[in-house]
Amino acid sequence: MVLRQALLSASGSRRLRAFAANSPFARGVVDRFVAGEEVDTVIAVVASLAQEGLFASVDHLGEDTTHPRQAAQITEAYIGLLRRLSEEGLSSAAEVSVKPSAVGLGLGADGEELATANVARICAAAREAGTTVTLDMEGPESVSATLRMVRVLRADFPWLGCVLQSYLRRTDDDAVAMATPGARIRLCKGAYALDPAVAHTSHREVDAAFVRALRTLMQSSAFPMVATHDPRLIEIAGTLAALNRRSADDFEYQMLYGARPEEQRRLAGMGARVRVYVPYGRDWYGYLLRRLAERPANLVFAARAIAGRR
Repeated sequence: MVLRQALLSASGSRRLRAFAANSPFARGVVDRFVAGEEVDTVIAVVASLAQEGLFASVDHLGEDTTHPRQAAQITEAYIGLLRRLSEEGLSSAAEVSVKPSAVGLGLGADGEELATANVARICAAAREAGTTVTLDMEGPESVSATLRMVRVLRADFPWLGCVLQSYLRRTDDDAVAMATPGARIRLCKGAYALDPAVAHTSHREVDAAFVRALRTLMQSSAFPMVATHDPRLIEIAGTLAALNRRSADDFEYQMLYGARPEEQRRLAGMGARVRVYVPYGRDWYGYLLRRLAERPANLVFAARAIAGRR
């Protein structure tokens, strides 16, 4: 827990961000967990995953946007990415994930309206390309606004996915409220700063909350997207799916690019639907620190990557 808090604190440090940009160690971590900085590179990664029977959710890295112009640029980047996925015949193999703060949510009183409009543009491009969008979840302070955005946008894009984080105490209620027929819901543990007033602070509590929310989703008519690398939770997800008579196409597992790739292939080989969360772009620092905080064992993976033992 101490290591996790240190990593989360570091994710907001501009000084450490500048140091990491020039660090060989950081470069090794980035190479393992981020699919490059340019569109061509991530397209190649998505194509490679598709050949192995794996789906992708592509995240153009960038968050905490500070100006509407920057939010517009990120929106255009997503639209361009969706166009490329369509041109390369990869729309059926990949969707995109969008962080609300990247497209303007944090820009003052009008941020929610701006972000909603930008996500609507991305959703329209996804619909034209023949794929979908999932709206990522960020810190506790943005949960209510993000879920409001999802409810508004689903009027025109009913397939828009949302994310619930089991470390938040409110997620039990949110799982019930958001599990409407056909709703695509990604359930993860979460990797943002912990406040005991709003969040579970022990691994046991977070895992127990994950199972409760997962049971709610599996028993509902929603489409659960089970985002975890935890072997026990993966096994529980499979058991709950079987108990609720869900076929392999009625839910999916989701894992991070670079994390447990052998398990991703094993599940896909067993006939499960597996989607890999694939980030790309130059703004990788905050993303990377939160992934390490979520699963500090990734530090070991990173060290092996640098040593060439993948």
